[in-house]
Amino acid sequence: MLKSPLFIKILVLVGSVILLLLPLSMLKGLINERSQYRDDVENSIEQSTSGPQKLLGPLIALPITEMISVQEGGKEVTKPSSFIHYYLPDELMIDGDQKVETRHIGIYDGQLWTTAMKIRAVFNTDKFNEWRKPRFEIGQPFIALAVGDSRGIVKVENVAVNDNALPTIEPGTGLASLKQGVHVDLPESLYQDARLSLTFSLNLTGTGTFSVVPLGRMSQLSLTSNWPHPGFLGDFLPQQREVSDSGFKAQWQSSWFANNINTTFEEGVDLYREINALPAFSVTVETPADQYQLIDRAVKYAVLLIAMTFMAFFIFETLTATLMHPMQYLLVGMSLVMFYLVLLALAEHIGFNLAWLSASLVCALINGVYLQAVMKGWKRALIFSVGLLTLDAVLWQLLRSQESALLLGTAVLLVVLTTVMFLTRHIDWYALSKRAPRLKPQIEEGDERERLWK
Repeated sequence: MLKSPLFIKILVLVGSVILLLLPLSMLKGLINERSQYRDDVENSIEQSTSGPQKLLGPLIALPITEMISVQEGGKEVTKPSSFIHYYLPDELMIDGDQKVETRHIGIYDGQLWTTAMKIRAVFNTDKFNEWRKPRFEIGQPFIALAVGDSRGIVKVENVAVNDNALPTIEPGTGLASLKQGVHVDLPESLYQDARLSLTFSLNLTGTGTFSVVPLGRMSQLSLTSNWPHPGFLGDFLPQQREVSDSGFKAQWQSSWFANNINTTFEEGVDLYREINALPAFSVTVETPADQYQLIDRAVKYAVLLIAMTFMAFFIFETLTATLMHPMQYLLVGMSLVMFYLVLLALAEHIGFNLAWLSASLVCALINGVYLQAVMKGWKRALIFSVGLLTLDAVLWQLLRSQESALLLGTAVLLVVLTTVMFLTRHIDWYALSKRAPRLKPQIEEGDERERLWK
């Protein structure tokens, strides 16, 4: 059996498929490299403007100094101990209008967004007076607002409390543990009121993710954007959302009953360490079509595509008794590998769908012309070319239908197996595996070679 022509043929074809894994692995490396170039462009835009933004605030920070007694040298000494007490809003409502624009660097794109927000926060100041007691000294309260990257703060204006304009906004949060943001002092004449209604507008620029920490006892974020490819991440999905070709609208809502944020803001809390762990309403500006991920997924099906093509050639040989050299298999296999390289090169310029169509037509044309000479006729070559286009169409559908990819892939394999079984149902495989008999050379009488064979 090991010396049968059928076994040797199958072994050569398996070896050819394994040999084609080398250029496929090089192609995957090239895809990763080009994808890294794209990521570098996005990082360059982030470094030149601002990165992802996480909005924390507004909140009221009240500096407090407590006189405590300690023992030093056997004597009781009174020393000051300072901390900040945070007051979170009872209500926090943010209305945002996001505009996304695409920045081009060479052949690569990156997205930069600007969100214009109107923010309203209502505070209850009844607990301010709980610190007016012996041993405690109250400092100047201020309103703080923290962001992920202060370079993205375009402007903060119309800051008012109970319709009274506040003094000039100062850079920085005024908090030692979290510096990026803005703050404004709260005059004593205002925080004597039982309720403080803070309103202001903020324009914030960033890249990637925009998120808001729901600080309020009741928090709500309404966001409208012109970007049709949002990625709703984070700890809370929007309760309402509408996504269309012109953009999206989304609304989030949460309370302390759901997030327990009020328990985090205790005296001495390190906000710098806590901010990344706090739950948030989040949305990401997604890339509409990541051709590198799609091409990488397509390359994973390359071995299947090559194996099915080789199987079709093998069935053709078996049914028609037409011999094909392993080199011809390899050349067709290399053309299938070139399909993915052409796809990668074109996708960076004309998009994935048009690139797929162009690469499929080019590959089918090359193989059609070549197979016309190999198979001795245009009809057979045309059938194989149409078969390749059909496989490309099926593969494209597999890439686009992630939810039903397994079902569609299983159906394709079942159809292929059924077709092979139907076409080969009458083949005598034992007859194909027998070695051709050797003919004994005819030796004439008196020939000198006869003596040597004896």
